[in-house]
Amino acid sequence: MLILSRKLNESIMIGDQIEVSIVDIKGDQIKLGIAAPRNVKVYRKEVYVAIQQENIEAVKAQPNVLPELGNLFHPKKPDDDKKDSEGK
Repeated sequence: MLILSRKLNESIMIGDQIEVSIVDIKGDQIKLGIAAPRNVKVYRKEVYVAIQQENIEAVKAQPNVLPELGNLFHPKKPDDDKKDSEGK
């Protein structure tokens, strides 16, 4: 891990496109400003960990719920069952 000291209004660069600046310091709290391209996702670590956990849980989902999810977006109309049985 690289540890750097920065003062208010000073920055560090990560690669060529990401700049992290010290915006404010109050007591033991620091406000950071992060300038990065839109395609670079920036999360607080606790949010990132929660997203990863949700993704793991989603992978564990039972495959038999997928048809049910499809009905949420394209619910069958009562006439659809008649059309299917009539071959139309």
